[in-house]
Amino acid sequence: MPNIKSSAKRTQLGKVREARNKADRTRLKTTLKRFDAAVAGGKQEEAASAYKVAVKTVDKAVHKGLVHKNNAARKKSSLTKQLSQMA
Repeated sequence: MPNIKSSAKRTQLGKVREARNKADRTRLKTTLKRFDAAVAGGKQEEAASAYKVAVKTVDKAVHKGLVHKNNAARKKSSLTKQLSQMA
């Protein structure tokens, strides 16, 4: 445990940010899994709505700095390709 007040505060802020980042990463993974489940189930309408949510979540992750923009572009491209192959 730090003896200096500013160090203690930085440690506490780090824990808060770590928890927030973990929650955001979990949210991202969950939306991607929901899309994959809809595609695997062959449900066109459900997959289309899950696609919109997944793309929005990926974009938010880029904005928050959780995912690199090229990684996000690759993910979105893959999602789009899977959705178009269903049709």
